[in-house]
Amino acid sequence: MADERVMPRLWARDHTLWKPQPTEITNRLGWLHIAEEMREALPGITALADAARQEGYTHALLLGMGGSSLAPEVFAKTYGAAKGHLELAVLDSTDPGAVLAFAETLDPARTLFLVSTKSGGTVETLSAFKYFYNWVARAVGAEAAGRHFVAITDPGSSLAALAERYRFRQTFLNDPNIGGRYSALSYFGLVPAALLGVDLAKLLERAIEGACGSDACVTAHDNPAARLGAVIGELAKAGRDKLTLITSPAIASLGDWVEQLVAESVGKEGKGVLPVVGEPVGAPAAYGSDRLFVYLTVKGDRVHGAAVRALEQAGQPVVRLTLGDRYDLGGQFFIWELATAVVGYLLEVNPFDQPNVESAKVRAREMVAAYAERGALPAEQPALTAEGVAVYGDVAAKGPGEALRDFLAMGQGSGYVSVQAYIQSTPAADQALRALRLAIRERYKLAVTVGYGPRFLHSTGQLHKGDAGNGLFIQVTADDSRDARIPDEAGKEASAMSFSVLKAAQALGDRQALLDAGRRVIRFHLGTDAAAGLRRLARALGGA
Repeated sequence: MADERVMPRLWARDHTLWKPQPTEITNRLGWLHIAEEMREALPGITALADAARQEGYTHALLLGMGGSSLAPEVFAKTYGAAKGHLELAVLDSTDPGAVLAFAETLDPARTLFLVSTKSGGTVETLSAFKYFYNWVARAVGAEAAGRHFVAITDPGSSLAALAERYRFRQTFLNDPNIGGRYSALSYFGLVPAALLGVDLAKLLERAIEGACGSDACVTAHDNPAARLGAVIGELAKAGRDKLTLITSPAIASLGDWVEQLVAESVGKEGKGVLPVVGEPVGAPAAYGSDRLFVYLTVKGDRVHGAAVRALEQAGQPVVRLTLGDRYDLGGQFFIWELATAVVGYLLEVNPFDQPNVESAKVRAREMVAAYAERGALPAEQPALTAEGVAVYGDVAAKGPGEALRDFLAMGQGSGYVSVQAYIQSTPAADQALRALRLAIRERYKLAVTVGYGPRFLHSTGQLHKGDAGNGLFIQVTADDSRDARIPDEAGKEASAMSFSVLKAAQALGDRQALLDAGRRVIRFHLGTDAAAGLRRLARALGGA
């Protein structure tokens, strides 16, 4: 990398480091200096947080997906709310149960909503806005409802216009030269963090320290971001393309942010690195030779120390990254962004575009159009119905368990498994998905990722369609026990579609997009009890 002057060229914004043409490169490098630039914006951000507290707001709900939601989620889970500051939650789902759970527990008079989308047109975000605008308006009146909403978006977006129309309390216009997954240290991350009471100046100081340690004048050997990117990229080319993150519990949510950053940035053109996050740490025998482990820990935390040493002693490659304290997240955000840009260079892909993301959206819109025309989503006959489970796909088995075993047998020796759960995230569902994940790994020695839909579409969806095609995709759906209507327009009661229908359309659309890309997909519809159905599938593989 030194011979190619990779780091000086990157800091000079030389697009030829990745591609001959500058498209979606030269206008996507604003993150390189955003930490310094955001220091000037801190008074305006903290003024909002102070005003919200003084006016009696106690909770904030961020409506956003992917790059607009994952960094705020990291802040909420890592720092929590400082005394006297707002509790922050994130809604990044179209599951009606998830929507209704917030409507049933939050106080509309004391809740501030952050409507966060770079493009301004994200369907999940706008659907949630319309629902919660009406919810607030019913409680406080239409005249006052807009004061409960803050927009974070790019200049000139449709959300910026919407915020003006509905008289939002405030609109933060972000640097448009920053892609969503690189926006953690911009308004998209810092406004939610301020509401929690995070010390933004301290966070940015650590980010700037990370940037200085990775500057163009620092040799690649002494540059933590360059070293990290080089290890990930070179080992991926050698077949170790399953980037497995082992994290301290205090910073566990950082893994989800890294997952989107890496997967969406380099999973394209038949290449990619698959982040594996949230996976229970296993004994060395549980893993194949396709893994690279990154051990992210906070100084003094030894929770996974023995397990990591066992992996090292077994010959597995392990990178250790230690944070002095939780504020070193600022530096980690920057280091991972720069490292990912280096991985893009090594894999010869553009780390700033997402050419395959649109395919699932197009297919989902087709499903929605069919629903609008006929009043029902396109029907499909299951290949198998047994034990209360309907199985869809190329299936010759006589039962769901056998169908799952036959499907997974296709991946032995290579590849990975992606479990895509279009169900409400609950403790029971989390535990059942964990059991299924472990059962697959123990039986087949395959890397297994788990994502709730449609959240994962804005994270790993690009990689699923853009990588080498070695994935096995298990889609999980279930009957929704209740539903919520999506207003056609904020402030009006008319509604042509519900959240349940939108979620189902997204699941159908993504499945079709995967099939269009030549991917192997099986779908299990688990009826009314998704967690019980998942546990049965795990037991069919020998799991607990």
